[in-house]
Order: sequence, then C-alpha cells, then structure tokens
Amino acid sequence: MEFTAGGRLEVRITASDLGKRVSVRRLEQTGDDAGRFTDTVGVLTSWDEGVLAITRRTGETVRIAESSLVAGKVVPPAPARRRGPAAGWEELTRIGARAWPPVESAPLGEWTLRASGGFTRRANSVLALGSPGVGLDQALERVRAWYAERGLPGYVQLATGAEGTQEARCLELERLGWRREVSAEVRIGALARVGDLAAPGVERVRVERSFGEGWLARYQRSRTPRPEVRRVLGGGPSVWFATVPDEEAPGGVPAAIGRCAVDGRWAGFMAVEVAPERRREGLATAVMAALARRALDEGASAAWLQVETANEGAHALYAGMGFAVHHHYHHFRSPGSGT
Repeated sequence: MEFTAGGRLEVRITASDLGKRVSVRRLEQTGDDAGRFTDTVGVLTSWDEGVLAITRRTGETVRIAESSLVAGKVVPPAPARRRGPAAGWEELTRIGARAWPPVESAPLGEWTLRASGGFTRRANSVLALGSPGVGLDQALERVRAWYAERGLPGYVQLATGAEGTQEARCLELERLGWRREVSAEVRIGALARVGDLAAPGVERVRVERSFGEGWLARYQRSRTPRPEVRRVLGGGPSVWFATVPDEEAPGGVPAAIGRCAVDGRWAGFMAVEVAPERRREGLATAVMAALARRALDEGASAAWLQVETANEGAHALYAGMGFAVHHHYHHFRSPGSGT
C-alpha cells in the first residue's frame, strides 16, 4: 500500500471526507521503541473528538485515535470488479427481498417493515432503503413498536462494502445500542457457468414448481413447518425447487434440496442443503447446475446468492463456481429485545 508523496508519509484526509472510502496507516505502540504499523481500508463514518471511525467492507467498525495516524488518503469508492455481471447493491437488495417475500409488510416512508412469524431474519426485518420519512430516533421507535405488536424483536437490515452502501447508518444504529447480530455475503456470478458445471448425478435432480413434505424435512431452518414457512418458501416471482431423492432414507427425506427464484435477468439460489452423510458427493453442485439450467431456459443470465460470513465451507464451494463477493449485509437487533 503506497502512502508516500515525494518519499514522505502524509495524512491527506480530514473530517470533510466523511462518507468517502479511505485508506489509513496508524502506529500502534507494542511496548518497544519502534511500534507497529497497521493499515485500515473502509468508509470514514465519523471523526469526533480526535477519534476516527472507519467501517470496513465486512461491516466491522474500527476506531482510531487521530494522534496515531501517520498516513491517510481517499481511495476509489470500490475496487474494480473483474468477475460477474454489473449490478448495484440496491438492485440486488430489492431482488433478494422479492425472492424471499414476507407474510406481511408495512411502509415506513421508503423503508419496508417485514414480518413472517419469526421465520428467518430476512423475512422479519426492516428493509431500510431510502428515507423513513421521519427522524432516525422516531423511525426506530416505530420499528420497535411494530415488531413488539407481533411478539418479535426489531431487526434492521443494512448493507456495507459497495459504492454508496450504508456504513454511516450502521454506525448510527450501533451508537443507539442496536447490535449487529448476523452478517452475510452477497455473491454474484455468471449463470451459464453454473449451468455448465460438470456435476455427476445432475440427471437425478428433480426440478419442480412446488415442494413436498420430504423437501421440508431436509430443510434445516424448519423442523416444524408452520404456515409462514410455506408461504415464504413458496413466494417470489418465479420459484423452482430441486430435490435429489434418496430411496434408502427413512420417510422419503431427500439427499439434497435447493431453491431458485428467477427475476428478470437474475436467478437467486437459496436453501441448498445436503444430508450430512451424503456430503462431498457433488450433490450441492448437481442441485445448483440443475436449477441454473432451468433459470437459463427462462432467459436469466446472472446469478446471486447469500451466505453467512461464518460458513467457510460454502464460501469455498461458491468461489469454485465463479461467485465473487459483491457486498455484505447485516441484521441489527434492537436493544432490550432479549437474547
């Protein structure tokens, strides 16, 4: 990382650069005379009382004492993307919301409050795009009240890591006591590459418009399939369900399942799951390939998916299929809403 100008380190950022992507170097004292240099890249979200807050791509906020800075500069808003289709984070966020629709929703300005009896945070959180039409404190109070009426904790979904994302709003919620509970990557790639995967067993994958009890039995997020579960899974613009039968499994529970929602040029992959004893057989790849081929038949050309940041195994699988990280999203939980 190069900070020098004529051979000298310079701090070339000020508080007027709030909201811009910056790269800074600071000197950390380590108990010896030399200390240690540490570099941080992210969005400058605040500069108050001698402390900078920089929100990284992953949503983590780093606080840095101004006195420890030895270099700093504004850098381009996002690195050039060499793989995958062109897309903005708001476009992908709206497509993701349509692919996983809530049971009920209500507007709050340009925000959308979503609830589905607690089934997944995605379907039980505020889609906070645009302005709520009122001050942030008032908006968050309405959010808490709306979810409390339904016996649910309040969640707000925000994005980081792409041009124009919501790093500053993330910091605002943290200051108000909202806790970042879960983070996920949004990955994108070329759909044809997924459909062309050499996947042994792809011919055994059944792709249908509906899901049965066996599919639900394999789906790990729903041990007891309440009505809200069926409504969320079955909703969306053009939804397909994949099943790999397992004749030896008790109760007809399939060896692997998957779900795909086709929305214009985009195909979104969700609920790709494999029986623990059948992993490393290529079944997840077969499910993805079969769903991708069906989406290609509908005219889609680009693919997206979401995967929690802690799921390292899935990261490797999807990277091998050509999916690159586009941005991250996070669910912030309201203070005082339990564990």
